[in-house]
Amino acid sequence: MEKMISRSGNSDLEINCILQARMSSKRLPGKVLLEIDDSQKIIDFIIKQLENTKINELVIAIPDNQEDDILYNHLENLKINCFRGSTFDVLDRYYQCANHFSFKHIMRLTGDNPLIDPNIVDRAIDNYSSAECDYLTNSLQRTFPYGTEIEIFTFSALQTAWKYAKKNSEREHVTPYFYNNPEKFKICHLTQTTDQSKYRYTVDRKEDLLLVRQIVSSIKKRPIITQDVIELLDSNPEMTKINSSIIPNEGYLASLEED
Repeated sequence: MEKMISRSGNSDLEINCILQARMSSKRLPGKVLLEIDDSQKIIDFIIKQLENTKINELVIAIPDNQEDDILYNHLENLKINCFRGSTFDVLDRYYQCANHFSFKHIMRLTGDNPLIDPNIVDRAIDNYSSAECDYLTNSLQRTFPYGTEIEIFTFSALQTAWKYAKKNSEREHVTPYFYNNPEKFKICHLTQTTDQSKYRYTVDRKEDLLLVRQIVSSIKKRPIITQDVIELLDSNPEMTKINSSIIPNEGYLASLEED
């Protein structure tokens, strides 16, 4: 296959976000509707964190099965756009969602990351908009904490992955086809001078949720940004021990074994 044809830099691009969420998490079932504080669930907190970003439109993409009806109803009550698709072929869910809404440039976020930083979101949008790339991410050449992952890609790149990805890991995790085939796509890396990759506050297991709840209760400022979290953890190093035994990217590693 020929290399993807990249677009010219354009600071006025509309970046639309598809955030994947589900109730059937194996390691922490129903986590997106678990409470993160006295008044909000994880999915609510993510939506609030994203309210003042440069994202044009937010859609939550969830599985089309009975187990996720409760999540669908919750999002309906919040008046948040929701798209329902395949449970396990998340790549197909993304493709069908993007096609349905005619999105040309898509940001991928996940329901694992309630402390997604609006500043990093906007920085990613600015970098993508001025670059000539098919796929931008801050998770491959990692200098940002676990829990702040952002990916942006063109619809044409997504369509290519949707057509040709065969491995279970590529279908379940949406974007591995991009970085497994770097000769087909122009990939851009969002990095920073200070390496903060030792910090981890994504929510994969109950220990992660305990840590994030402590972070949210300790920081009163909203939205919570990365620097707030790091200052808190540096001042209270015992907090990082709460989830220190958890293996990063556990779900992706498991799907690679299934390949």
